[in-house]
Amino acid sequence: MTTTPTLPTEDIDDAKLAGQIEDLGHKLGLVRQSIGQVIFGQQEVIDQTLITLLAGGHALLIGVPGLAKTRLVETLGTVFGLEDKRVQCTPDLMPADILGSEVLEESETGRRSFRFIPGPVFCQLLMADEINRASPRTQSALLQAMQERRVTVSGHPHDLPTPFHVLATQNPLEQEGTYPLPEAQLDRFLLEVDVGYPELEAERQMLIETTGAHESRAKAVMTPEELMAAQHLVRRVPVGESVVETILAIVRNGRPEVSELEEVRSQVSWGPGPRASQALMLAVRARALMDGRLAPSVDDVIHLARPVLKHRMALSFAARADGVTLDHIIAHLTAPYA
Repeated sequence: MTTTPTLPTEDIDDAKLAGQIEDLGHKLGLVRQSIGQVIFGQQEVIDQTLITLLAGGHALLIGVPGLAKTRLVETLGTVFGLEDKRVQCTPDLMPADILGSEVLEESETGRRSFRFIPGPVFCQLLMADEINRASPRTQSALLQAMQERRVTVSGHPHDLPTPFHVLATQNPLEQEGTYPLPEAQLDRFLLEVDVGYPELEAERQMLIETTGAHESRAKAVMTPEELMAAQHLVRRVPVGESVVETILAIVRNGRPEVSELEEVRSQVSWGPGPRASQALMLAVRARALMDGRLAPSVDDVIHLARPVLKHRMALSFAARADGVTLDHIIAHLTAPYA
């Protein structure tokens, strides 16, 4: 009697993982295509936002008004089948306006009890528009939600839906009446995504597509359950030792206390913490998965170092006075590996 040879368990697992990555890469291509029917000329912004969602994180979108940041969030909700809500941040916005509050109710029998009314944070995709216009007290209401995926109201914890993502926007121009986000909250954002003006051809297409009688709409491509499965798959993507060492070297060299670079020691006030390394590790895995690759490369680290590190570092006063930018510092950090 002959037996059919079988592959070792490791080979079967590797083959299965490769097949899952290939399938997801194809599906993410359809996601990009669906988003591209509505958002024109912002492919890098779209990709970085998708990387954020695949990594299970939150994104801070920075750009002037009118660059389709709100439209992008709505489109992502449609494409992934997520329940999305929007909060317009203003100085008079209170924490209860985001988290919800307890109200006293009286039953027909005269018995009184408190009932919790959930706020807009109880969704799967929350857009916090112009987050720096909210007061520090209201900004802090999102800290627990972003980190622990739950909120506490009147001493009672309430779990948020899964998946849960915050996409916050910030206007870099008009800074009057704003409250800069504290470092602890900035660190909760996986990526800082800079939203720039579209290219000429993209703006021409936008002009034609959005001013006619019929406007294109995105279609649902994935479900929330498929998104969570993709997030789990991201964490299973293998990472080579060279990528790990590059991440550690770049992040640690961004800290002025231990950096080997004179530019960092003399011009950086404070540098990225361990959460930056974690964010960069997840982001490069997600980018590789989006491209249908089985593992990330050093090029992925270089490509994503800026959106991961920019909001986790601060220049000294002297460096700002001399016109030094964080883009300049991060370019020095990544130059040895380019």
